[in-house]
Amino acid sequence: MKSSRILAIGGAHIVRHGQATDSFAQGEFNPGVMREVVSGDAFNAARMAVQLGGSASLISIRGGDIAGETVSRAIAAEGIEDLSVVFLDRKTPSRTVLLDSDHRLIAGLDDTALYDLVFPKQMRRSKMREVLARSDAIVCDADLPAAALERLAVLAAGKPLFAMAACSTKILRFANLLPQLACLYTKREGAVALSSGGTQDEIASTVERLRERGLACGIIMEDDGTTVGFDRETLFSIRSLDPEYSLETLAGATIVALMRGLPMREALSGIGAVREAGTHLPARKPAS
Repeated sequence: MKSSRILAIGGAHIVRHGQATDSFAQGEFNPGVMREVVSGDAFNAARMAVQLGGSASLISIRGGDIAGETVSRAIAAEGIEDLSVVFLDRKTPSRTVLLDSDHRLIAGLDDTALYDLVFPKQMRRSKMREVLARSDAIVCDADLPAAALERLAVLAAGKPLFAMAACSTKILRFANLLPQLACLYTKREGAVALSSGGTQDEIASTVERLRERGLACGIIMEDDGTTVGFDRETLFSIRSLDPEYSLETLAGATIVALMRGLPMREALSGIGAVREAGTHLPARKPAS
């Protein structure tokens, strides 16, 4: 079977994780450990798609610094076609996350302004239209500003456009695009924010409001690993997913399955088999 050509557009950057190894004292130097990884929702979704036999290309933005070289090597190592734009005089986007000894978020620093600056301009380039024309499906994340997402939806008309957004604030960038999305992947907090509901609302009420706003299909991930899926008529829950799966890993895996003709419920149910087969699934991260 010919593999689908999936185009991922969005984040591919450095994420620094710092974790205190003892009780955290505000305003003090705390003993802890730091680690640095290449991450980003678009990058992680493309990586998962390739691991499951799909063909993935990636469009992101980075600088000409050492961090950018690290990101470039990581993309190549995963077998992803790198179509990213490099600005030699710019700094590669990054995120820094600080956790306490119990893995709870203390603070985060988002240094990704380059995405907001450059992505809208990239949507007007002829290269973008050419790449979209030879892709079978597109997946984007909320690192694209609203103007870029709206332009992308126009350019991608006629092809399945998938979207990922874990952040309950950045997900609002998709608010005007719900009817154009083939499927939206998010967390419960994001679904609540997008539906203008309350945190105590039943999931069925949240889903119904998203349907009313034009969303034809959605995947909502709970913190305990429970995953809720819905389309225009059905609502179902899959409880067998490992809570360590990240949202973008789930997106990459199910998009490959959907492009092979599987219904969403079967695509989600098959994720457990992916783990049993020994495919590496990137663990959930505090930020990407």
